[in-house]
Amino acid sequence: QSGSSNWSIEFVASIQIHKDDPSAAGRPATHEPMMHTCRSFEMQSTNPTTSVSIIANDATTIPDGRWTRHCSNRLFTIFQQPSFSPPPSHALELPSTLATSGEISWTTLTMASGGNILAIPFRRTHSLRLSDAIKSYISSKYDQHPATFQHDLEVIDQLRKDAVASLEAHSSGVRKLQGYAAQLVWMGGKFPVDIGADFTWFPSLGYHSHHPQTENNLRFELANIVFNLAAMYSQLALSSNRATADGLKTAASNFCLAAGVIQHLKTSILPELRNAAPPEDMDTLTLESLECLMLAQAQECFWQKAVKDGLKDASIAKLATKVSDLYSEAGDWAVKSASITSEWIHHINAKHHHFAAAAQYRAACDCLEKRKYGEEVARLRDALNCVNVALKEPKVNRAVTSDLQGLRNRIQEDLKRAEKDNDTIYLIPEPPKSELRVLDRASMVASRIPPELAKSQELLSDLRGELGKPLFAKLVPYAVHVAASIYADRRDRLVGNTLVAEYEAMTQRIHELLSSLSLPGSLQALEKPLGLPPGLASHAEEVRQANGVQRLHATIGDTEKLKASTRVLYQEGLDLLRTEAGEDEASRRKYGTDRWNRTPAKDGMPKLYKQVEDIQGYLQQADNSDQMVQERLRQNESLIRLLGGTNRDLEDFVPSSRRATMTAKVEREANQLRGCLNEVSRLEARRKRKVEQLRTKAKEDDVSSDLLREAGRLEREYPMQPVSAGQFEALFDERLKRYQVDEEELKKEEAEQEKLLTRIREANSTFQAVKKGDTSSREREQALQDLENAHMTYKQVMRDLETGRKFYNDLAAIVTRFRDECRNFVYTRRSEAQVLEADLSTSMEGMRIQEQTQNHLLAEKEAQASQQRQARGYNRDGGSGGHSNAQSGGTRSPTTPSGSESTTTPMAAPMPQRPAQVQQPPAVVGMQTPQIPQQTTWQEGMPIVFGGQQGSAAAGAGGSERQHVNGAAGGSAGQQTWDPSQGLKFMPR
Repeated sequence: QSGSSNWSIEFVASIQIHKDDPSAAGRPATHEPMMHTCRSFEMQSTNPTTSVSIIANDATTIPDGRWTRHCSNRLFTIFQQPSFSPPPSHALELPSTLATSGEISWTTLTMASGGNILAIPFRRTHSLRLSDAIKSYISSKYDQHPATFQHDLEVIDQLRKDAVASLEAHSSGVRKLQGYAAQLVWMGGKFPVDIGADFTWFPSLGYHSHHPQTENNLRFELANIVFNLAAMYSQLALSSNRATADGLKTAASNFCLAAGVIQHLKTSILPELRNAAPPEDMDTLTLESLECLMLAQAQECFWQKAVKDGLKDASIAKLATKVSDLYSEAGDWAVKSASITSEWIHHINAKHHHFAAAAQYRAACDCLEKRKYGEEVARLRDALNCVNVALKEPKVNRAVTSDLQGLRNRIQEDLKRAEKDNDTIYLIPEPPKSELRVLDRASMVASRIPPELAKSQELLSDLRGELGKPLFAKLVPYAVHVAASIYADRRDRLVGNTLVAEYEAMTQRIHELLSSLSLPGSLQALEKPLGLPPGLASHAEEVRQANGVQRLHATIGDTEKLKASTRVLYQEGLDLLRTEAGEDEASRRKYGTDRWNRTPAKDGMPKLYKQVEDIQGYLQQADNSDQMVQERLRQNESLIRLLGGTNRDLEDFVPSSRRATMTAKVEREANQLRGCLNEVSRLEARRKRKVEQLRTKAKEDDVSSDLLREAGRLEREYPMQPVSAGQFEALFDERLKRYQVDEEELKKEEAEQEKLLTRIREANSTFQAVKKGDTSSREREQALQDLENAHMTYKQVMRDLETGRKFYNDLAAIVTRFRDECRNFVYTRRSEAQVLEADLSTSMEGMRIQEQTQNHLLAEKEAQASQQRQARGYNRDGGSGGHSNAQSGGTRSPTTPSGSESTTTPMAAPMPQRPAQVQQPPAVVGMQTPQIPQQTTWQEGMPIVFGGQQGSAAAGAGGSERQHVNGAAGGSAGQQTWDPSQGLKFMPR
């Protein structure tokens, strides 16, 4: 209607507001969709500089040509989407009454997006390459090269780019946000939250939307992405065609999903932010308000569908009551929030009262149907009160106000009719409001968390996962490396200390028993009275092949070198700590404990100083063990050298005995004892093979695959929790059960050995009993037994030396790490000391400057006070004495106050310019001229004194004045020539 101020817009449109003023220049236009299908509305304005563009959709037919009407420069342009540049042929200038009063029917752009429905605006961010931080972290923390994950790095950057750019209501944006959020959750188990990427996000609610927040926190990024997911669902609900039943269902579903996302954000993501502060518009109060608001609008969709479907008034009243309750709860939370603007609060409160009125109106209609005429009037009256309260809310958009006014008109008409009918026909008393039955509620909505968000890790899979493949799946978490080290340590302790060491201890007990029984020497002397026994010959060959004593001494030398280098490293770290402690103590004595108040190193790093004591204890224990081994070697070195020598040397050492004829009994017992000793040899050989098998089994026990599998399970089940080594304890226990068989075999062999040792004792006792009285082979027995014991000592010393060398190798790694920690610690402490010392020096210098300034100010004050006293004395004595002084020729020097005479050259001053009419005052004679301060400032009317001796200057000045005033000569002083090097001085009048 081109000639009317009321316009009916019967198409889906969006509003663009342009402020034609300098402040709006250069700002991009903002387009927000507005739902007003087949509905009339009015726009009024008092601002003559506002232009509004109404952008129609493609389904709207706009006639050709230009419709124009000049009205106060208000330009309304209509042009078709999707192009936002207006064609030249569709411009319409409308009457002056058709514009806005700053809101166009909508208080804010976010409220303008849906008329009587609110949508959550999107949060915005800066572009960021997350891959750079990930590459840096992988390079520094993992033993895998970042190039291995080049594809994953490119994918994560693209995912973020797509997600943060999804700012339009479209289903594709939902999937982009969900995919990126799922990867962020997955990466939370791979990387720490402070990975090194600074994520910057701008708030979308409240009054500080232009103040960004930056956090180095992956969960902060996840929180913002999930917030935008909730905003996307709300925007999708807003863009649904709520004029149809399907559109209402879709809108209600999306509002419930938005509420569920907000609930998930509030309960599962924000509590895991750790050190990062939650965003300003993501506090609990704001999120509670938003969740209730989304549910209220979802319930409103069900109410609107019920109205469209023509359900019973009672059912509609239940739905409307629940809508009012949800809006009320949202308003209560919004008032407590600092991020919900007043426009939103007024909108929510108006909607709360609106649906309270609608519920009472529908209840009144139900009362009319049930012939409860008095209750009908009461409920209509309460509905009218609720509408009036809603209309009092300021800053409510025109769509809500129009709905309220329409409802009020209808209620007023029905109330007028109901009161008339009841007063004239039914005459039923109107019950007070307190006696009205509370309306029932029918809730149709609940917060629904999308499965793509609640179970996102289940939807990430290498095989057609709905949300794609998990990125960085082959990146082994650092905790897995730690867990592998822990398992290897436990396995080695179990195999080395529990199994192998026990086997060796059992073997040692056998040889100790044999040595105590002089076996096998006594038996060998009897069996082979001449030459070397075969067993002894094989032992000697073994020692010769191993290079005997030379190898032992070489191993001792290598061990001593390792020990010395380890001690050097330890001493270096210890010296660093002592030096730092000395420097700290010297600074504390220099500046005092009050100023130098930082914590001593021993208290600041107790763990490092505990290592000093531990390493010292290890070294001391190792020294004691080394001395014991070397002492044992010294005691048996001659016999070991003999075993490493030739057979002739051994034959010379072992005396031969006469060949004795063994009786059958002696031979039988000797064979019995020989059988026991052979069994010992077989036991030792089997045990040696068993020990080698155990060591091979431990070496091949690779737990990496199981750890990776368990880490993957933990990452899927606990995606927001980084994997820690303590989570693999159950796996460790299960893996170590494979050594239970070996522990059982150890126990069986121990029992078997005890039986064998018992038989050896018994056989040896019987053998010694039948051999009793034969002393011919006693010396040979002793020699053979000494050689057997030397061979056992050789083997034991060799094992001990190898153990010691391995110990020092392991200890060297520990001490090197200790030395490096000492270096880093001392460097940090010295840096702190330098900063603290610089601060203290600056502070003390400031104190000295302040003290000098105070002293200078005091001196200036004293000088000013002295000058004032001199000036007062000069004024009191002026007049009579001056004349006699002038007559005397002015040659006397003025009397200078004690201690006040200055030797500095007077400061030069510019030539004064005096008005010609100013006459100099008469000279003062017969008075001592006071000393003129050096810093006196010249003023007009002040006489000039030339530099030099003060007395002559004063006399010259006096003589000059006398020449002007009295016409008398001023003495010889007035004839002096001025020396420019003496400068000028000014005298007060």
